Amino acid sequence: MSADHLGAQPPPSPAATPPDGLPAAGLPPAAEAPARLRVGVIGAGRVGSVLGAALAAAGHEVVAAAGLSTASAERAARLLPGVPLLPADEVVAASDLVVLAVPDDTLPGLVSGLAETGAWRRGQLVFHTSGAHGLAVLLPAEQAGVLCLALHPAMTFSGGREDARRLVAAPFGVTSRPELRFVAEALVLEMGGEPFWVGEGDRRLYHAALVTGANHLVTLVAEAADLLRTAGVHDPARVLGPLLTAALDNGLRRGDRGLTGPVSRGDVGTVRDHLQTLTERAPDAVPAYVAMARRTAERALAAGRLRPLEGAPLLELLHDADEPAR
Repeated sequence: MSADHLGAQPPPSPAATPPDGLPAAGLPPAAEAPARLRVGVIGAGRVGSVLGAALAAAGHEVVAAAGLSTASAERAARLLPGVPLLPADEVVAASDLVVLAVPDDTLPGLVSGLAETGAWRRGQLVFHTSGAHGLAVLLPAEQAGVLCLALHPAMTFSGGREDARRLVAAPFGVTSRPELRFVAEALVLEMGGEPFWVGEGDRRLYHAALVTGANHLVTLVAEAADLLRTAGVHDPARVLGPLLTAALDNGLRRGDRGLTGPVSRGDVGTVRDHLQTLTERAPDAVPAYVAMARRTAERALAAGRLRPLEGAPLLELLHDADEPAR
């Protein structure tokens, strides 16, 4: 069963009209495309509101949203103007397509709770935006006859106006039943994104990879900025910006072959000096430095960037530095 079986909907009301400045979605508008859907968004936060606005831009009608915080209400008013905020079960009742954009740990209880109250109905479409979960979390809805999808935008959203632009051409990790894959990919394309397939069994590893690359990157940048301030540099961003941009480009294009710096060269003396000064002036930074230096050394050895003769004393130094923390 596909979204076409839900039937075409009338043209969107003013409530579903996307705000000015929202980029056009990837597929034709309602006048040229079939099966316009009534959309409900549960979790009108940074992700949900942006996706709802993108679906409205594609010609669907956003009929209701749910959001608990004041920030969610304000964001919904800006990105989904005129759309009423309702309890979650009422959002489901009003919708052909339900978007679940809630925190990972909230999602299982939300889906099962709606199932227990009989909120789901056969033939509905639902997708969640969690990177960590696949289809298993939607099983209570699927057992009620709902068509279930997992569509995760591999993009960071800040809650600002720039989020709508970030959605354009953003990769989406897609997981679905084989017969619904074309529906999932079509929805992503309508929102302006680019779908790629993630198997159900690979979902957690996929998400861990993104967390390592994006969330941990922010921590590393903030840590480096703090160390520069401690060293008397008043504008860390000016120093780090060009360096980190070049490093990211090297990493994406060349992988481990893009490694530079004292660890990749086996400069044990420099790394020892770093550990000493960090212990004296920024002790909280030592564990992270040791962990990243060790992993860098391991990858440099595996890639042939660092010879075993150079790597052994470096790893021994890092092991010794790590001992006091245990």
